[in-house]
Amino acid sequence: MRNHSAVLEFVLLGLSDDIHIEALLFVLFLVIYLLTMVGNLMMLLLVRIDSHLHTPMYFFLGQLSFLDLCHSSVTMPKLLENLLSEKKTISVEGCLAQVFFVFATGGTESCLLAVIAYDRYVAISSPLLYGQVMNKQLCVGLVWGSWGLAFLDALINIFVALNLDFCEAQNIHHFICELPSLYLLSCSDVSVSFTTLICSSLLHFFGNFILIFFSYVRILLTILDISSTLGRSKAFSTCSSHLTAVSFFYGSGLLRYLMPNSGSAQELLFSLQYSVVTPMLNPLIYSLKNKEVKAAVRRMLRKCF
Repeated sequence: MRNHSAVLEFVLLGLSDDIHIEALLFVLFLVIYLLTMVGNLMMLLLVRIDSHLHTPMYFFLGQLSFLDLCHSSVTMPKLLENLLSEKKTISVEGCLAQVFFVFATGGTESCLLAVIAYDRYVAISSPLLYGQVMNKQLCVGLVWGSWGLAFLDALINIFVALNLDFCEAQNIHHFICELPSLYLLSCSDVSVSFTTLICSSLLHFFGNFILIFFSYVRILLTILDISSTLGRSKAFSTCSSHLTAVSFFYGSGLLRYLMPNSGSAQELLFSLQYSVVTPMLNPLIYSLKNKEVKAAVRRMLRKCF
């Protein structure tokens, strides 16, 4: 870590410098974090114990819930700590570790959303062959592949970022460490790291987005060939939750990383959306719009009470 000897820690300026507003924000984000933990743990538990949910679709949704737990736990504890403390510092090593895990969990979620889109395509276009195509080995392989690609992407970006020098500037106008925010603090050439970030984002996130887009083009063409109105509405309903989750994740995540780094309120808002709000909303999106999940909740409550 010789390149970081000049600066040992950064200051996360957070969302506000008013102590009263920080107290309110602490309560708000604590409630959001608890709801995120409870909602995603509930989804994991349902998929685990209810035999009706032992299908590829719910296997992927369980993995998404586990991922949301990880992604939220990377950012929320430090955010809550800084809202209560006067010294809002984070070590350089801790900041880079947070950058790595934000990349890894966010990249895995991007891959998983593409996998779920493919799963929905197979279910709608080839319902009779669905069980054979989406077999257990393929499902497990797709999940491990998602984690592997995301961690490889994160490793490449973090290894390049280790060569950045930080000399004097310490204030990060953000509540978490993100790679674009560190470029403003570096006193060395950031072009290599910036180019790596752009290339990996194009290959990884845009690549997954294109896969999702073409999956839904094929799904739409298949649905249009369905003659019955009931069949069409059922097919649309199976995709609506996933499309909502994709809109929340890509709408905020891509806008955040494509915006110029200025520490503006819009940057903070987009970061809050994909790192704090989306992990809380995902289990609600997939449960409120899903009859099978609601039925599984009722069965579990009847067993418990």
